[in-house]
Amino acid sequence: MASLEQTLLQYDQAFARCARLFEVKTSDYGTAWRILRPSSLTDQLFIKANRIRTIQETGDAQIDEGIDSEFIGIVNYSLMALIQCELPADHPLEMDAAEAVKRYTEAFDSTRALMIRKNHDYGEAWRDMRVSSLIDLILMKVLRVKQIEDHAGETQVSEGVDANYQDMANYAIFALILLEEPS
Repeated sequence: MASLEQTLLQYDQAFARCARLFEVKTSDYGTAWRILRPSSLTDQLFIKANRIRTIQETGDAQIDEGIDSEFIGIVNYSLMALIQCELPADHPLEMDAAEAVKRYTEAFDSTRALMIRKNHDYGEAWRDMRVSSLIDLILMKVLRVKQIEDHAGETQVSEGVDANYQDMANYAIFALILLEEPS
C-alpha cells in the first residue's frame, strides 16, 4: 500500500507536467483562454474526456497525441475554470504571466488540499481503479457541471461547480499517475 508521502510525490510530479505546459502556453499565447466562459471551459473538458474514452473504446487514435496530453489538458482546463469562476466579471481579459501562474498555483493548491482530505477518507481507493473508470467519472462530473450551469449555478443539495472542477483535475492527475506505473 502506498503511503501519503509516495502519493504526494507522484501527485506533485504529475502536476509539474501540467504546470510546465500551462506556463509555456501562457508564454506563447498569453491568457487568451480568459475569453472563454466557464461553460465553454466545461465543453473543452468534455471534448478532452470524450476523446480519451473514444480512444479507449476503439483502440485507435488518428491524431498523433496520446491520452496523457488529454489528461494534462483536463487538469489545466479544470484549473482555468476555477480561476474564471473566481474572477470578477470586470477583471481584464489579459493578465500578465506572473498573475496567471499565481492564480493557477492557488487553484492547484486548493485542489491538492481537497485531494489530501478525500484520499484520507477513501483510503487511496483510486489506486485500485481502472483509468477507464476515472475517465467515466470525469465525464459524469462534466455532465453534472453542465446541469448546474443550465440551472444558473443553483443546486439544492449538491456541491457546486468548483468542487466538480477540482474532482476532475484530481481524477486526471490520478490517471497520469496510474499510466506511469508498471502494469
